[in-house]
Amino acid sequence: MATTETTRVVLVTGGMGGLGEIISTKMVDAGYQVAVTYSPGNATHGDWVAQMKRKGYAIVAVPCDVTDIDSCANAVAQVADKLGPVDVLVNNAGITRDMTFKKMDKVNWDAVLRTNLDSLFNMTKQVADGMVERNWGRVINVSSVNGSKGAFGQANYSAAKAGVHGFTKALALEVAKKGVTVNTISPGYIGTKMVTAIPQEVLDSKILPNIPVGRLGKPEEVAGLIIYLASEEAAFVTGANIAINGGQHMQ
Repeated sequence: MATTETTRVVLVTGGMGGLGEIISTKMVDAGYQVAVTYSPGNATHGDWVAQMKRKGYAIVAVPCDVTDIDSCANAVAQVADKLGPVDVLVNNAGITRDMTFKKMDKVNWDAVLRTNLDSLFNMTKQVADGMVERNWGRVINVSSVNGSKGAFGQANYSAAKAGVHGFTKALALEVAKKGVTVNTISPGYIGTKMVTAIPQEVLDSKILPNIPVGRLGKPEEVAGLIIYLASEEAAFVTGANIAINGGQHMQ
């Protein structure tokens, strides 16, 4: 990897579990300096950092409530103090609160919109100006196949994930001439702990038949796409929504 890339600082929100952990470790493997955020109430973060260090991954972890802009500012300041300014932001943090619209209340609507969409503003606001000033930056927003095609029982989640790409396109236009790219990736069903916990009979009868390649995606495949978008070679890719769903939904 080029010297200019090995010194880049990456911040992955929600980087301690599932897909986020694989993104973080693979970016370390690719030569980046990596920091992750964790929920302030997560008492196991120290154990996670120690475990990663034993595996050879020196990852910085900072507390951050992505729904709170002041918390985001504090988190980015901590990363800058420990590693330097953020060059690559991966907006990965997200939650689900699935239920039919008939049963959905304002609390569960707000929780998903604040975590999955408002967080993009809260986090990106802290790093975008610095990227523009340095004439280099990457903002990579993790959406979902369900933001493109919708999903039963996910009016909140689908709305938030669709909004992710609207944010991507508008910001990409504003910063394109300053060497900063902004892109969306939209994973389908990926073999994380959350997805593999689905009963096998449901996977076999309801999910896998709708995926033309006939399997779940691998977290490493998503991480590989993010590593590409963070690279020098991806400088001409901006405002894109890249589907990574095994052909489940084609745009």
